[in-house]
Amino acid sequence: MDKKAKQILIKTFWQTGGWKLGSPVLQGEDFEYARSQGVMFDPLTITHDELVQRLNELHQRITLEQVSEAFLHSLSTRRIHLRSALSSWALTAELPLHTYEQRKSVHTNTSSCGDCNFQGLMSDRSYVDADLNVLNFERIKWGGVRLNWLLYCWLDLELFSREEHGAATAEDVQLFRQMLEQVKQCDPADSARKLEKRWKDIFPSSKYERDAVMEILGYAGILKAQDTPRIGRGGDNDFRAMAVWQGQDRYDTRAVAHYFGKWRLGS
Repeated sequence: MDKKAKQILIKTFWQTGGWKLGSPVLQGEDFEYARSQGVMFDPLTITHDELVQRLNELHQRITLEQVSEAFLHSLSTRRIHLRSALSSWALTAELPLHTYEQRKSVHTNTSSCGDCNFQGLMSDRSYVDADLNVLNFERIKWGGVRLNWLLYCWLDLELFSREEHGAATAEDVQLFRQMLEQVKQCDPADSARKLEKRWKDIFPSSKYERDAVMEILGYAGILKAQDTPRIGRGGDNDFRAMAVWQGQDRYDTRAVAHYFGKWRLGS
């Protein structure tokens, strides 16, 4: 990723102390440069049906092994923007070609589209002048925030398909082993926040990056709540995929093996 374009994107939305107020300025020499590098974009108007078609095509080019290795590779290198391809791939891998109106959701949780709702994807019938820049900013800054948005999953995988991913090293695999070991060491009633703190000294990251990693693994089915009663009050309101996860849930060994079996993880 071009460093100058990356900094232009970050400065568009972020300043010392937090988010910049007001609407971003998407014009001028800096914007044109970042756009020429494929880091910033014009507003996008697209339908749900077109996004589903594009995602289907991306899954013909991007493999499970590629997104898994990119996730591992990101742990030591801190190439944060590569991480969420794992959850974007997992959330959309079983998404059939369909239209928004084809099957209505019976119990709407994330979308009125039944197929998207079944996969836990947030989707709308159409998107008019959608801002892809803020989504890419969040992807680069923290590893993604709106991870289960259909629009984000498409953008994430589209950009991933254009990028060099890098190879996972023995160090990366060992870091992930340590992360999984810390999951096993959690007390049964521990929340996701307790797990985040356990990871603090394992791989180079900020609190918000570790939050994103947990959410990515949650959406990929690796860290997921089991069908057992919750202990105590439970719930972390600042999480989505990990909102009700507790230490008693541990991690899904089959899901780990599914994504990372090549590196002898999950067995």
